[in-house]
Amino acid sequence: MTKVQVLLACSPGWRIREQFLKRCEQDELVRERVEWTVLPPDVIHPDALAQAEVMVCGHFAQEWFVHCRRLRWIQFLGAGIEGSLSPELLTSDIILTNASGVHAIPIAEHVFGMMLMFARGLHRCVRQQMRAEWNRDGFREQVRELYGATLGVVGLGAIGAAVAERGKAFGMRVLATRRHPQQRTESVDVLLPPAQLPDLLRESEYVVLCVPLTHETRHLIGEAELRQMRRDAILINISRGAVVDQPALIRALQEGWIAGAGLDVFDPEPLPADSPLWQMPNVILSPHVSGVTPHYGARAAEIFLRNLRAFLAGDPASMVNVVDKRVGY
Repeated sequence: MTKVQVLLACSPGWRIREQFLKRCEQDELVRERVEWTVLPPDVIHPDALAQAEVMVCGHFAQEWFVHCRRLRWIQFLGAGIEGSLSPELLTSDIILTNASGVHAIPIAEHVFGMMLMFARGLHRCVRQQMRAEWNRDGFREQVRELYGATLGVVGLGAIGAAVAERGKAFGMRVLATRRHPQQRTESVDVLLPPAQLPDLLRESEYVVLCVPLTHETRHLIGEAELRQMRRDAILINISRGAVVDQPALIRALQEGWIAGAGLDVFDPEPLPADSPLWQMPNVILSPHVSGVTPHYGARAAEIFLRNLRAFLAGDPASMVNVVDKRVGY
């Protein structure tokens, strides 16, 4: 039986690569039907690209496309693939699938880590600990409970749904926006179309950004949107830095338009050392690590294996996480 040529572009020593291969090699279909070529992205050569029918990668370099004469499907190892979508790739017949959902658990937990730090004043406690300072002044006025608070989830994809589920478990009222609001979920009390984002912003004490970066979502949160938010609101961004107008956010935090921000992504990255965000007492920062998990490679493999079965069966309609090339995700 002819084997399909699969090129895996992952750096050696990367735990994701080892987990991914280990899980795939446990699958009988893979053992029977897949011929692997495994190369680091920086040493991929034209011959390997020319032979590949399927490619698994974190990023697809634009210069690779001209050599991909047999390529029919790319399985990305990440959810956000905006940096790989060249005009040539978008107009080709190559199927693109991403790893949407693989980050949902760790990112949702990261979001609630930030929310709980703000609610209980733990960010202040950590800073006082570093100064060996015992100071209880103002805690009674500053702390709050998640129970009964309103959570606004902007973008109810896999990550947004995981955030909403945890919000409901904490006893929160959950609002969310979704491109297709008719697709309801039990974890959301009010589901809105993107055009009603202002309604979500006005009501929510915690606003969590879970949208992909597209031409429609770049600077989705700017000065006008920040001014629509409650003065006691916390903004949490785990999507992409450019979804927020960062200078406008800095001003909002400095002038008290909103109460605080939990940020895992920035524009640009790395965040420059002279950014005011580093020193703000009402900001919690993490260096784009919310999606890190010891189970990443195995979960990405499950998505690939499901899609591989559909691909080998000649049934692309059954593939999951297929990228809509018109909207970019």
